[in-house]
Amino acid sequence: MYIGELAALATAVLWAITSLFFTVASRLIGAGSVNRLRLGMAMVLIALFHWWTTGSLFPFETEPWRWGVLSLSSLLGLVIGDGALFLAFIYIGPRLTLLVMIVVPVMTALFGWICFGESLDGQEQLGILVTLLAIGWVVFEKRGSAGVSELYPPDKYVIGIVLALVGAVGQTANLIVTKYALIDGYSTLSATEVRIFVALVILWMLAGCQGQLVRSFKQMRNPVAALFVLAGAIAGPFLGIWFSYVSIQNTRVGIAATIMATPPLLLIPLSALFFKEKTSWRGWVGTIVAFLGIVLLLWDSA
Repeated sequence: MYIGELAALATAVLWAITSLFFTVASRLIGAGSVNRLRLGMAMVLIALFHWWTTGSLFPFETEPWRWGVLSLSSLLGLVIGDGALFLAFIYIGPRLTLLVMIVVPVMTALFGWICFGESLDGQEQLGILVTLLAIGWVVFEKRGSAGVSELYPPDKYVIGIVLALVGAVGQTANLIVTKYALIDGYSTLSATEVRIFVALVILWMLAGCQGQLVRSFKQMRNPVAALFVLAGAIAGPFLGIWFSYVSIQNTRVGIAATIMATPPLLLIPLSALFFKEKTSWRGWVGTIVAFLGIVLLLWDSA
């Protein structure tokens, strides 16, 4: 009865954990190499799991039209959307970028209504509003005395906001387009593999054009980095994306997107545990309030 909402919550937890693994790995070998290698590892893992569960390493029976839809989803989400977000982190920092990303659940709910006729009643709307306000309250918290202009290039502020919006639109488009590909009970596991495959091909082709192929493989000689990339690949591109598709196939995309928007809050206790970062009372209160919003969504769906 709660499979869609619980899958979305599992996705949020997995993505939060993934960010910790990739943070460590990126410090060791660079974010670009991590991004390419994580998809390569995830592709191997999901192909083996697909073979174990279906008897085939790859969903070759996927219809051409569904290939097109999933390819579009991969391009918008994993390639363009994620690429824009990485640049936004550099130009305006993670705090403002995540603040802009709060619009994802709102846009997703809107397009879910336009594209699939999914409506939200009063309690569901309240749950989304409470969760979004809690996330915004935490993300907008001042992290220090220095302003954005002192930490990041002031001439890149506007383009940084635009890039964060592009990332938000890419994530929204990813959820909406993928939900369309999952009609008729199409396997979420197969959809995950097709989407990762498309992104993998595009990213490695770009790496080849930039002369980064050999360098990426050489960096895997670092055993610590390799271990964290593998752990992140399991938690993120493999299980995380798969669970996100299970979620949008079994509940409304607006609700799924709201629950999946909570990794910034989940990172508060995780960062305190792994990186010994101190968390303010505002961060803890925001985390609790956000989960109360999720409870409203789950309670209503009963």
